[in-house]
Amino acid sequence: MANVVSEGAQARGTRSLRAEGALRAIAIDQESPERVRRVLEQALVFAGAAFVAVYVPSEDGELLCLVESAGVPRTLYGLRDSYPRNGRSPVAAAHRDGRPVSLGPRELAAHVQARRVPSREFHLVALPVQGDGGGCLLAVSEHPDGFDTEDRECLGLVSDAVAFPTPAAPTEGGELPPGAFTLAMDSGRVRVGDDLLDLFGLDPVEFDGRVETLLGHTVPEDLPSLMSVVEADHMSIGDRELEFRVLQPAGPPKWLRLRGRLLPGGEGRPARLVGTVADASTLRSDVTDVVRVQRLAAALATAVTVRDVGKAVIAALRRPLRADRIALAELEADRLVVTVLDPPEPEAWPELWRAEWRSEWPDAPVRAMPTLAAALREGRARIWPAGSPLERALAEVGPGGLAVLPLPAGNRMAGICLIGWDSPHDFGSDERSLLTACAGLAGQALMRARAFDAEHELVGMLQRQLLPRRLPALPGAMAVARYLPSTAGLELGGDWYDVIPLPDNHVALVIGDVQGHSAGAATLMGQMRTALRAYAVEGHPPDVVVAHANRLLMDMDSDLFATCAYVDIDLEEGAAWCVRAGHLPPVLRYPDGTTEIAEAEGGPPLGVITRADFPMSPLRLPPGTLIALVTDGLVETPDADIDEGMDRLAGQLAAAAPGDPGLVADDLLGNAPRSDDVALLLLRYDGMELRPLRESWTVWRVPQAVGHARRFARRTLRSWGVTEDIDAVLLVVSELVTNALVHTDGRVRMDLTLVNNRLRVAIADASPRSPVRPTSIGWEATGGRGILLVEALSATWGTLPVSGGKQVWAELVLGR
Repeated sequence: MANVVSEGAQARGTRSLRAEGALRAIAIDQESPERVRRVLEQALVFAGAAFVAVYVPSEDGELLCLVESAGVPRTLYGLRDSYPRNGRSPVAAAHRDGRPVSLGPRELAAHVQARRVPSREFHLVALPVQGDGGGCLLAVSEHPDGFDTEDRECLGLVSDAVAFPTPAAPTEGGELPPGAFTLAMDSGRVRVGDDLLDLFGLDPVEFDGRVETLLGHTVPEDLPSLMSVVEADHMSIGDRELEFRVLQPAGPPKWLRLRGRLLPGGEGRPARLVGTVADASTLRSDVTDVVRVQRLAAALATAVTVRDVGKAVIAALRRPLRADRIALAELEADRLVVTVLDPPEPEAWPELWRAEWRSEWPDAPVRAMPTLAAALREGRARIWPAGSPLERALAEVGPGGLAVLPLPAGNRMAGICLIGWDSPHDFGSDERSLLTACAGLAGQALMRARAFDAEHELVGMLQRQLLPRRLPALPGAMAVARYLPSTAGLELGGDWYDVIPLPDNHVALVIGDVQGHSAGAATLMGQMRTALRAYAVEGHPPDVVVAHANRLLMDMDSDLFATCAYVDIDLEEGAAWCVRAGHLPPVLRYPDGTTEIAEAEGGPPLGVITRADFPMSPLRLPPGTLIALVTDGLVETPDADIDEGMDRLAGQLAAAAPGDPGLVADDLLGNAPRSDDVALLLLRYDGMELRPLRESWTVWRVPQAVGHARRFARRTLRSWGVTEDIDAVLLVVSELVTNALVHTDGRVRMDLTLVNNRLRVAIADASPRSPVRPTSIGWEATGGRGILLVEALSATWGTLPVSGGKQVWAELVLGR
């Protein structure tokens, strides 16, 4: 759990820094086909955009064409696929003038370029993109006030990071790169190189330049998917990738991979499909349906979440069946909750689904789709070929054919899987068998995954409740904490942290890690955190606090052990005592930028040895020092040991700017391996601007003990320059000291503390019993009025547990 110390404007001011870090991480993978989409998604996260898109010039330079988008469907805002480059649209104006263009709801409603008047109000911002071919970033916000200053700053960062290059298309008559082709979408004429014709087994001299000639050499079953690419009515703006087979004179068909992009045409010029075709035989073998079922079973055996199950089913079915879309839905009571969609874009699914969009995925009652309800009742796979009469919400999923797979698990239905084709699909008997076999495997895996997700959510909720919701404000210091669960395993572990304010301007920093990743580890973590806090508040020194926690864990007879680091810091003096129980030492960053891994002697982990020693090691904290406590998940990786990780952490701290500990913590966690839970606790010690005045006096049990205490208090106040309310202070001292001497045995100590005009009188004794304020006192009573006098003269009073006894204190405001 991350604890954010900077709130409001300060927290809002860090969004651009976080956006910059996220974009920097994406920029590392320049070759990723998803890079532009991932960049655009940062505008949804950090700028609050509802929709964002990139427009680039067409090949002839007359249009600005949509090439990538993210967010809700663009049709909700009446946005087009393309705009004239010399037109009046915001896209054209921003690209042409090289400056941002902003429009509010009123201007947009009257804008002549809108295809229709949208049903919702929104704000629009267009920013020029500086790239190989230029372009424009278009962002939409549904916030009533539109994009604020920092939103626009984040959009500027996204615009700088997009840098969408102009699609490299071969010019007419130019030389084609190896494996490249260009297809005129109106005439079907195609230009290809000799190497590509070799893949199809064609003689370059005899090739007539028609795309139909190439298609005639493909396996008939693969023609529908190819036709969806080479026909202009089916090809959409953006990239397409598919695999198909071509017939060979001898032997099995050869697998080829096509990558293509549709380039819009200009005035008098047709749209063109450009791309490459490569041999995919080495990447794909001739796999039988039996092998596919076996592979699906192996994938489902390791799938632990519902989304993992969905991804495994999609990987096993979509490409072999050449399906255009697959949806996996869980059955919860009488509702179908869609958990995985492929493709994930809302535009690829029926409009009725988009109209009922619920947060991430749509959900609907089963009764709203009678076809699905009937399939679930029958419990067997159903197939509807193209043209079958279906309700509109299903007909648009598979206009070329629809398969519905109920997912059985024992004597109940776990969910349902929808598989749809755009082009007419011929269902063979082998496909029906494959669907039936996969449905049974997926249903069982879905039930297991649902149980795992429920346990994971329960453990996560438990751990969130056990960790501190916020850290306390400290005099002369600032503390921040971060917690990240592991992404390698989904069970949460036992990492914890705590910041415990103590009397006399002390604070205890605690960080620990319980062995294992389970609900038991999370529960034990909560028990250990509570125990350490209780022992610390009782006033025990650090070594005694950790020793008590160790004895408690041993008495619990648990199979788990825990590591812990406990640091008690005196915020007045800048001194600290560190105790380690099998945990990593603190890392100190001094004001001059040097770092040091504290040489703190350590004891064994908690819960291992009953009578263990936990030595205390001193630390010095000059003002401006940053102290970091971490768990091993941040510094230990499979390819590096802990010592290397600690050295790396020290180097990162040395390079950090300690002005904002929250930003330092975020930077340290930015590249965390995440193979284990990570807890991080940072404290920047600045030193107290106003240090209190303190004096102590041991009260001996002699007949004049109260008088001695009064004289000591009077001398101390005079040395501090206090001249007012001395009589009231002395009366409070008399009553508290008398109570301690009369009602307790053993040593009595008096502490006086002055901060500004506030005086604290504290009397510590060896009895754990707190004084009780009497409800009523009769005239004949000989005692009981002391606490009433203290209450009347003090601004506040109370008791605190200390090691082996208690402390009764009262605070007086002098000169009030």
